[in-house]
Amino acid sequence: MEITKKMGWKFRVGILLVLASAILYILNFAIFHDQHHLFFYISIDIAFVPIEVLLVVLVIEAAINEKEKKVMLEKLNMVIGVFFSEVGTDLLTDIYKFDFESDKIRDKLLVNSTWSEKDFANAEEVVKNYNYDLDIKRTDPKSLEFLEDTREFLMSKRKFLLALLENPNLLEHETFTELLRAVFHLLEELEKREDVRNLPETDYDHLSIDTERAYTLIIYEWLQYMEHLMKNYPYLFSLAVRTNPFNPDAKVEVDY
Repeated sequence: MEITKKMGWKFRVGILLVLASAILYILNFAIFHDQHHLFFYISIDIAFVPIEVLLVVLVIEAAINEKEKKVMLEKLNMVIGVFFSEVGTDLLTDIYKFDFESDKIRDKLLVNSTWSEKDFANAEEVVKNYNYDLDIKRTDPKSLEFLEDTREFLMSKRKFLLALLENPNLLEHETFTELLRAVFHLLEELEKREDVRNLPETDYDHLSIDTERAYTLIIYEWLQYMEHLMKNYPYLFSLAVRTNPFNPDAKVEVDY
């Protein structure tokens, strides 16, 4: 009994099924007394076992795993959607203010309902090859205001980001996990500094690197998320287009 408890309910069910099969074979022999046919059919059943294993393990289980994977990806996309609703879109808007050469990629990120898979692929390629050079130094007084706003915003979202990082399912989505780590690292860097308006130039250089890392990953993930919405959730996609941080003329009100 101790062994079966350790093996779990599946082991106990397996034992019961084997016993049930043995009892049925014994009843068959007791009723028909045909030893030849009994052993013939037993051998046929045993010979078919490898094929049954093939069907169950390689075909049926593969189909089940594929379905489970789709369900998992759908849940992950829901998490990604929550991230952009709570943090991603606003953070992207904040960091975008540091990119004073954003006009070089802006036109490539004006996503709309006419976009095809090729358009998204082209946009992702532009994002990958874009030379990010964010300016969060003293060269523009507004940059320091933007940096302070970004710091306060991320600090207000600390618990939310921690909750996302603790989600084990996110390990299935490497790029999004990397994005979360980059954003949380930026949060920690900014949080540790008491006054981000008064730092050495070398420290601003360091923060620029951390900010660029998060910026790059957010844009890439944002494009993938937008493509997912366009294919699966047109109503969510409509709102995302109307709040596109790269569109200076975007407004949430529908006037068309």
